[in-house]
Amino acid sequence: MDIQSASSVVLQALTQATSQDTAVLKPAEEQLRQWETQPGFYSVLLSIFNNHLLDVNVRWLAVLYFKNGIDRYWRRVAPHALSEEEKSSLRAGLITNFNEPVNQIATQIAVLIAKVARLDCPRQWPELIPILLESVKVQDSLQQHRALLTFYHVTKTLASKRLATDRRLFQDLASSIYSFACSLWNHHTDTFLQQIYTGDQQASLSSLERTLLSLKGTHTHTQPGFLSAVFERLKQFLECCRQFGPGSLCREKLEKTIILFTKVLLDFLEYHPCPFIPLIQCSLEFAVSYVFTEAGEGVVFERFIVQCMNLIKMIVKNDAYKPAKNIEDSKPESLEAHKIKTAFFTHQTLTEIGRRLTLIYPNIDKYFLLTEEELTICETFLLFLDIFHNYSQTLTPVLLEMVQNLQGPSNVEDPVQMLMKDAVYNAVGLAAYELFDNVDFDQWFKNQLLGELQVSHNRYKLIRRRVIWLIGQWISVKFKPELRPLLYEVILSLMQDPDLVVTLPVDDFEFRTEQFLPYLESIFGLLFQLLQQVNECDTKMQVLHVISCVIERVSIQIRPYVGCLVQYLPVLWKQSEEHNMLRCAILTTLIHLVQGLGAESKNLYPFLLPVIQLISKSVSDSENVRTCFQIINAYIYLSATDFLQNYAEALCRSFYELLRDITTEGQVQVLKPLLPAVLRGIVEGERYPVVMSTYLGVTGRILLQNSGFFTSLLTQMAVEYNQEADQLLGSMIEMWVDRMDNITQPERRKLSALALTSLLPSDNSVIQDKFCGIINICVEALHDVMTEDPETATFKDCMLMSHFEEPKLTDDEEPPTEQDKRRKLLALEDPVHSVSLQQFVYEKLKAQQMLMGDQGFQALMETVDTEVVRQLQEFIHSM
Repeated sequence: MDIQSASSVVLQALTQATSQDTAVLKPAEEQLRQWETQPGFYSVLLSIFNNHLLDVNVRWLAVLYFKNGIDRYWRRVAPHALSEEEKSSLRAGLITNFNEPVNQIATQIAVLIAKVARLDCPRQWPELIPILLESVKVQDSLQQHRALLTFYHVTKTLASKRLATDRRLFQDLASSIYSFACSLWNHHTDTFLQQIYTGDQQASLSSLERTLLSLKGTHTHTQPGFLSAVFERLKQFLECCRQFGPGSLCREKLEKTIILFTKVLLDFLEYHPCPFIPLIQCSLEFAVSYVFTEAGEGVVFERFIVQCMNLIKMIVKNDAYKPAKNIEDSKPESLEAHKIKTAFFTHQTLTEIGRRLTLIYPNIDKYFLLTEEELTICETFLLFLDIFHNYSQTLTPVLLEMVQNLQGPSNVEDPVQMLMKDAVYNAVGLAAYELFDNVDFDQWFKNQLLGELQVSHNRYKLIRRRVIWLIGQWISVKFKPELRPLLYEVILSLMQDPDLVVTLPVDDFEFRTEQFLPYLESIFGLLFQLLQQVNECDTKMQVLHVISCVIERVSIQIRPYVGCLVQYLPVLWKQSEEHNMLRCAILTTLIHLVQGLGAESKNLYPFLLPVIQLISKSVSDSENVRTCFQIINAYIYLSATDFLQNYAEALCRSFYELLRDITTEGQVQVLKPLLPAVLRGIVEGERYPVVMSTYLGVTGRILLQNSGFFTSLLTQMAVEYNQEADQLLGSMIEMWVDRMDNITQPERRKLSALALTSLLPSDNSVIQDKFCGIINICVEALHDVMTEDPETATFKDCMLMSHFEEPKLTDDEEPPTEQDKRRKLLALEDPVHSVSLQQFVYEKLKAQQMLMGDQGFQALMETVDTEVVRQLQEFIHSM
């Protein structure tokens, strides 16, 4: 495609492809799709999106087509791959200048440069990083920003590469540019602070954006020396927050930068705990100071509080900072970290943190705005649990003293006292397991909590609800069975209060059916009465949830009492026509009701069957298909031969019809018995990645385990397509290699490698022509499944399973069902789990060598990239 002559027609097609008129849009998209494989097409796209005089939408579309082309055609092994000459020209054109005026387009260009860098840098593109480093030094603010943006995306992408050789290259690169990146960050940070102090807000915003980008550029290769400066910078930025009110643009950018600072700290702590040890002291001082003292007033915000709490929590919980049970076995760095933590968490510090964490709920407005309240409360309670678990000897007396100070009913006229009791009871509930030996919960229940539940004042509702929740936390930890009837009686007396009923922790209650049965009729009757009385949709849903849990726990014992509910549910269903969530709650209740009624549920059929029919028509098709397949799978696991002999043909016809009408997700469920449709989808280039992944998985399974059937089917399809079978096979392999990235699960990637390798040995010219792509897939899959044994320095296939082991279960875990066992036994026969990919590839290549002779085989191997060959040899020679 000649650039000069083609520019106008490509520009016209792109312009038409931005049209809202489908009659104009569709032909333009089809034309652009045909040009994707034409030499010179991407050079034309480059010239179009670099022309700032053209329409923004057209330029945006040109960038997207260019970016998609990188994914499909940039690799040397890809079908219709770009020539090395064109790629060289494109690489040069991408970094000629960094002056894109439109932010969104600039970001997309930076991303596509990073995509090319992932494939070509530094070997084929050694000049990229030096040019970026020079470009961020220029005085022009736009060029500097765009170069920084590109630098960030490139370093982020290079850091994500997984192969050992690539990671070594990135480490070498990172070492060479790290000091420059840090100095760049310091420069922009100092500039920003100077502009803030002089009141130049507009200029400071621009500098802050560069500070953020340069910090992102150092994030992927942070070193401990850099982090020591982060705390001072954080304090400076937090102080700057005082100058800007919430909601201002500068405050928003400041908060983003502060959060990135904390993310750098947290990431380094997570991945490099030992080098972080010198930073433990200043990290704890910083986080505790801003969250638990007055230092943070007026500057802290929700996400910052969460990050600080995470920082404390990760230091407290980190296994690398804990000595071994036998001190002599401890590593020196673990002892050093433990010493620092012990010195910091003094009795006074822990007491203050414990009190503030316990009472944070009454001070909710002081600590955070309500926009992220739930997240912050969650992190607060998690930190409370971690601190309490690790320092329970210090904190238990503190919490028990707070409980003792709140004995007796609280003054309903004192809201602070009420909130304090709510918070303390909450802490006792969260720490139930830690307080097991220190709290006589049975006595506390009888002497204190029972009385709290009997206070009928409306303002005491907060405490009554908290006490019910607290009992739910302790009932499985330490609560005598003989006290349960007393608890049921109290609950019965409180059933008139809808707000209390909806907070009953029925999921946590350990029902003992024989103790609960005397109260079942009364409680169930009151629940049903309450269900009829309440008007709010959410309240009805909560009451239905409690009813469902009761039915589930007592099972068939519910039968004498559900007549009224069976009559009412059809009425409620009709009333809830506009409330989908309420109907979901009714369906959940129906499920438990049918399970409890067993054969007697036939009385529900006049209502139940129309509901099922309605659901079948109204809910997503893929959900119905998934349910059907779960049933079919259960029968296959039970007796595959008998079931398939009777129903396979009818099922295949039904599934084939389904493919025409259902969604992409639904198609995934029905593809497995429909190989003709599967092969057609592969050859024609199915565009949905999830569906294509399933197509390839099904085809791989058939090709590997029933090659004769696959060959006959290919011959049959060749007639339909009016092609030679070999030509169709070549198209299929080509598409398989091209779409391998659609397959994300390691099991399926190994399956693809096994399947394509099973085509060898072969003297078929089509298969030999696709040999390079097959080997590429094999090497990719070997990287996915092979793990190195450090003792023997050999690789082994981590997917292999030699026998079925009964899992070791904790007391809370359910034992595997018979269907689970059948599924695992079937997996042992799966080639993915029974065949070593490393051995399989070696044997197939050896057979191909014997078929062709040494000279012919060597010529075939020369079609494969030398780096891929080297990696393949590493895997094979390590056997």
